[in-house]
Amino acid sequence: MHVKLPRFVLTLCLLFGGSNMADAKQLELERLFADPALSGATPRSLSMAPDGSRVTYLKGKAEDANRLDLWQYHIKDGKHSLLVDADSLISGAETLSDEEKARRERMRLFASGIISYSWSKNSDALLFPLNGDLYYYQLSSKTAKKLTDTSEFETDATISPTGRYVAFIRNQNLFVLDIASGKETQLTTDGGGDIKNGMAEFVAQEEMGRMTGYWWAPDDSKIAFTRTDESGVAEVVRNEIYADEIKLFNQRYPYTGTANAKIQLGVVTLKDSSVNWISHGDDEDIYLPRVEWTKSARYLSYQWQSRNQQQLELRLVDLNNNQQKVLLSESSKTWLNLHDDLHFLDNEQGFIWASERDGYKHLYYFDFNGKLQRQLTSGDWVVDELDAVNEKHGMVYFTGRKDSALERHLYSVSLKDGAITRLTEPGFDHALVVAKDGSSFIDSFSNVSTPNKVVLRAIDGKVLTWLEQNTLDNSHPLTAYHGELNAPRFGTLKAEDGQLMHYRMFEPKTLTAGKQYPVIVSVYGGPHAQRVTNSWSPRDLYLHYLVQQGYLVFQLDNRGSYNRGKAFEDPIYKKLGEVELDDQIRGVEYLRNLPYVAADKIAIYGHSYGGYMAIMAMFKAGDYFAAGVSGAPVTDWALYDTHYTERYLGHPAENAQGYTDSAVFPYADGLKGNLLIYHGMADDNVLFTHSTKLYKQLQDKGLLFDMMNYPGSKHSMFGQPVQTHLHKSITQFFDRHLK
Repeated sequence: MHVKLPRFVLTLCLLFGGSNMADAKQLELERLFADPALSGATPRSLSMAPDGSRVTYLKGKAEDANRLDLWQYHIKDGKHSLLVDADSLISGAETLSDEEKARRERMRLFASGIISYSWSKNSDALLFPLNGDLYYYQLSSKTAKKLTDTSEFETDATISPTGRYVAFIRNQNLFVLDIASGKETQLTTDGGGDIKNGMAEFVAQEEMGRMTGYWWAPDDSKIAFTRTDESGVAEVVRNEIYADEIKLFNQRYPYTGTANAKIQLGVVTLKDSSVNWISHGDDEDIYLPRVEWTKSARYLSYQWQSRNQQQLELRLVDLNNNQQKVLLSESSKTWLNLHDDLHFLDNEQGFIWASERDGYKHLYYFDFNGKLQRQLTSGDWVVDELDAVNEKHGMVYFTGRKDSALERHLYSVSLKDGAITRLTEPGFDHALVVAKDGSSFIDSFSNVSTPNKVVLRAIDGKVLTWLEQNTLDNSHPLTAYHGELNAPRFGTLKAEDGQLMHYRMFEPKTLTAGKQYPVIVSVYGGPHAQRVTNSWSPRDLYLHYLVQQGYLVFQLDNRGSYNRGKAFEDPIYKKLGEVELDDQIRGVEYLRNLPYVAADKIAIYGHSYGGYMAIMAMFKAGDYFAAGVSGAPVTDWALYDTHYTERYLGHPAENAQGYTDSAVFPYADGLKGNLLIYHGMADDNVLFTHSTKLYKQLQDKGLLFDMMNYPGSKHSMFGQPVQTHLHKSITQFFDRHLK
């Protein structure tokens, strides 16, 4: 059973103004990356006030979509209004610390103004950083109070649970500030150099999805925090090449197989700044990926993960006596995926936890001693995220793919009988923000034909109000082009082991009889990613553009990719670039059997892991691919970090041959077709060294290739000029070699 939305809602979702096909025009490459964005208005950082009275969001200015202001939608009044104009507080260029720049790169945040904010628990105020200082906006006074005004940078600020304090990081130490009095207290003092207090280490930010290193106790009395010591991590000199200078950075970087930062977990008391250090055992070569309080300040939980990422323990500390117990353990013969799906019930009654122990990520209900009470969800599908728990009604709300691997939906499941109900309409992919009590939710939804729309719904699916209809009317930037866009068709192919792989094919509305088209295989191929979904993505507009230039575009989620269960992920373990390429070749074999495909004009294109895949395809499968474009590729896994690389390849000392076989260099002599490599010369994720090592090898071997390097660009290649030039270069490369 599922909730059926009113017919008029579906009509609006599907038609929404539309566009006259007779008046539609083809996409222009320069327009793809210009403002206003073709996908239309999309509120960012949607949040619901804890009391459910209003929805807040960030919205770009009309003249600059990447300069963000703080807005609200007041539910009772039914009105949108501007809360804080960033320019009213600071105008002009913002100054950011190197640490904050790196943090934003980890978070893929490429904007200015108000880029993040948080609510007070009693819903009367919001906190946000701006230009290195902190501001506290009170709804009653409608003013933003500047809490800090220093030459240092305050980062990672949070309001305490009772709303009395603000905590933040300054100079690698943890501080609290009393909001009423303005008094600051420095809680740690040894931060600086290789010591960081309350800060997430590099691999936590980049690979674990943990952006903070401290956590408030529910009653404001204490803060749990990490102390990281990077002195044992190899120090490397990393260069960033800009148009007019080269910047050198001494950076502690944990290359795979080398030492990680040492991490301690402490609990500091606000009353006297005393620290209680929590023992996590004699083995220091481990990870602490997650820390979370229960509903009281007595119990603190943390997750202990082994270096090889095959063991994970959820541990509980009783701070009254410092006694610890292991609530549960997870193990895998390959690796364990981390998640944020832990919810402690009130009064220490138990907790909800996500696990892949049956091969798929599902929700489980345990008592407070860690004894399994029942498995809440099951089946050959995955839970994406635990969203909310309504303990009063015994309901758990989660996002998952029970109905389709290609669409996320919101579901409820009863703690009592396990009955599952879908709460969102099929035919769309849904990203949700659920109220803490599960009474309502913000639904951001789209499909391959419909740009993102945002609506506030009651938990039964009833529309309370539209937050962004994103109507394709005469004023919408996409309207002029929408009629020429043809939705991709979906299908499945079988991998060598019989597992189903999903694909999407971008084709023109009408195929010319007798014509054979060149095809571009758009690939990522790496773990923890899924490209074949029934959702709208602005990056797909370039794929539509290629179709309008006479190409077909094919996407296949090979084994190793995400949201299909562990049996689908695990075949890549200890041998990257092998199974993934086999599956992409199976996709090419399917393409070759289509009568309208030019079998000798199939190319491959990808960025990051997709760039790695493109090179492996050109080196190892030259009979299948006539041309390839590789962006910011990993070429040597020995140059990548510990947590990511060892998760999939193991430790280099234990799998030396796997590292050799997974690098691109042994296969360079197999290059037959035309290859273009591009890279940002200030990339601090996949270092520029990956490409320069390959450049040198290809040159030494006398193998010709094209390159395009971008001074000052990082891994995401952010910015309209760079993106426009890059995609012009890619398009012209394909035109030269496939047409």
